[in-house]
Amino acid sequence: MKYWLMKNEPDDYNIDNLKKDKIEPWDGIRNYQVRNMIRDDMCIGDIAFFYHSNCEIPGIYGIMTINSKPYPDSTAFDKKAKYYDKKSNKEKPTWLMVDVKYKRKLRAAITLKELKSKKELSSMRVVQKGNRLSITEVNKKEWDYILSLEKK
Repeated sequence: MKYWLMKNEPDDYNIDNLKKDKIEPWDGIRNYQVRNMIRDDMCIGDIAFFYHSNCEIPGIYGIMTINSKPYPDSTAFDKKAKYYDKKSNKEKPTWLMVDVKYKRKLRAAITLKELKSKKELSSMRVVQKGNRLSITEVNKKEWDYILSLEKK
């Protein structure tokens, strides 16, 4: 099993939306490095932190599981979609997505400020300057440490 941190802007889609929907496609990835992680590294049953980004208080708000194998991102082919990509080809899709399934909300958000303040998390991509990846892998030690912060 692998552990992930997956970012989304809460005005677009947030942990409460996922709680209501239960299962949702994680679409709109338009970064080759992240696409490759989805394609090559993510597996059904992996777990991920749901991270709210580009908002007043960025941070981890919940937990979800990867609920499908990667499959073509249909928004790439929809001219009306926010993530339409005119270069995408249905026969050989460039962009992929997975379904995520709601697991639970955290008791309280673990903010980016708090994550940055912990030396144990200094190697996490999300706390590093210039990191813009929407999905990053989290190692087991970091995962467990972050969950221990929730109990405090």
